[in-house]
Amino acid sequence: MKAATPSSQHRQTTRTSIHQVVRDLNASLGPTIVATLAGSKDRKLPFRWAKDDGPEPRVDASRRLTFAHRQWAILAAADGEQIARQWFIGGNPMLGEDTPITAIREDRHSDVADAVQSFISGGADN
Repeated sequence: MKAATPSSQHRQTTRTSIHQVVRDLNASLGPTIVATLAGSKDRKLPFRWAKDDGPEPRVDASRRLTFAHRQWAILAAADGEQIARQWFIGGNPMLGEDTPITAIREDRHSDVADAVQSFISGGADN
């Protein structure tokens, strides 16, 4: 896979419909995780968001989803989809042992982005 930079992935995700973003995340992480990181308690909502004629997520959920999509794509391009999924669901020392899913739901986006870059570069213990 070609390495994705934060800037190039931002352009790519920005040009992608929110419905496609959710479809990608549902396929990669599963709808339960997608609902959780978006801040929704309804595990079926990501299925509805993924439909082209479905509802759009609220603004805060949409922001979390597009951020997660960017970070997912950067990780998957660098290390493959299986490693990216494991990274999202595992505790992370750079996030105080919280999962990236929890950190995204709590809007700790800069912390997550830093943890992604550190992981890819082989920096701090993560």
